[in-house]
Amino acid sequence: MRHTVALFASLLTTLLLSACAGGLGSGDYERTQTRGVQEVQMGTVESVREVKIEGTKSGVGTGAGAVVGGVAGSHVGGGKGQIIGGVLGAVVGGVAGAATEEGATRQKGVEITLKLDSGRLIAVTQAAEPNEVFKVGERVRILSGGGVTRVTH
Repeated sequence: MRHTVALFASLLTTLLLSACAGGLGSGDYERTQTRGVQEVQMGTVESVREVKIEGTKSGVGTGAGAVVGGVAGSHVGGGKGQIIGGVLGAVVGGVAGAATEEGATRQKGVEITLKLDSGRLIAVTQAAEPNEVFKVGERVRILSGGGVTRVTH
């Protein structure tokens, strides 16, 4: 029985790691964003603020947690106690799995306020990348297309 719980726990870990949030930084593109036209504007950084980007809530963590919790809970007691333990374990495991997935895929981000050359003021939020630091007063490119906007050097 312990092997079953260990197997499900490693399955949960694998599923959570595979559900990690995709890249949200300036250098990350989804496949559908390739070979498309993007509008390019130039601007100046007015301010930069650190933010947190929430993690994914795909349901993978909830499902895997419910399975692990249900299996673990079903080993409590005997008869009806096993059924109740399994149900309660599944509920608690599902809640814990959802929280684990969201926490494991949460990212650090930056909110960059920009003054475009047109005079318009905008803000763009994207994942923080260690090699890409934006400084107040710096000239940057703003790329927009397909409902996505990013700031690059």
